[in-house]
Amino acid sequence: MISSRESANFSSLAKVIANKVPEATIAFWVIKILCTTIGETAADFLNTNLHLGLTGTTLVMSVFLVAALIAQFKSNTYAPIRYWAVVVLVSVVGTLITDNLTDNFGVSLITTTAIFSVLLAAVFGAWYAVEKTLSIHAINTVRREIFYWLTILCTFALGTASGDLISERLNWGYFTAAVFFAAIIVVITFAHKAFGLNAVFAFWTAYIVTRPLGASIGDLLSQSKSDGGFGLGTVGTSALFFVAICISVYFLTRTTEHIENSN
Repeated sequence: MISSRESANFSSLAKVIANKVPEATIAFWVIKILCTTIGETAADFLNTNLHLGLTGTTLVMSVFLVAALIAQFKSNTYAPIRYWAVVVLVSVVGTLITDNLTDNFGVSLITTTAIFSVLLAAVFGAWYAVEKTLSIHAINTVRREIFYWLTILCTFALGTASGDLISERLNWGYFTAAVFFAAIIVVITFAHKAFGLNAVFAFWTAYIVTRPLGASIGDLLSQSKSDGGFGLGTVGTSALFFVAICISVYFLTRTTEHIENSN
């Protein structure tokens, strides 16, 4: 039997608030790919260059992620800087989760890809069972936002595992892997525009694929030429994409403020 306090807590999770996530515009997808790329290179930079190690890096970045999520959940409105800060941190932590499993615990990339595929399917299933929708246009309750961020974390972990599986384990190389994942996104977009592929399905499928795309781009730019990369290093690549994210989010914030002031 549910107590009055438990009932009140459950009701508070379903309290309607303003939509907390951005629309899936071109700017959204550009920044998303930038975030996925820096997630890959920043994790490598913190782990290797700063000598924090996988465990130390995971603990530090998880603390930052929790703090960012608290700020995100406490707000009742969408703010580009706050939202994309969470995405960057989820990208880094998602990468580290997969790296910990493969490097520290010896779990194969095939297994981690399977594990996170199942976890993602479970989150989607629970989300739909409770809310009857997976649409990002209605992230307007705390409960839906919890499902949303759990989904994002799973997509980043899955994307890291599947991207490394294809580019490294299957020896496709970073460039070929990046082209492959980009082609999948193009096919999904075409199927949605030309053949009416379900918008929610198309969005989440493309969202999942942007993670291995970004990871492949990050590795292509940062890894040494002997390993099939361009040799920019994790520092240079992370700095480049961090600046690009900051500029993009700045202009997105100004645009959002202009629209709000116009209304």
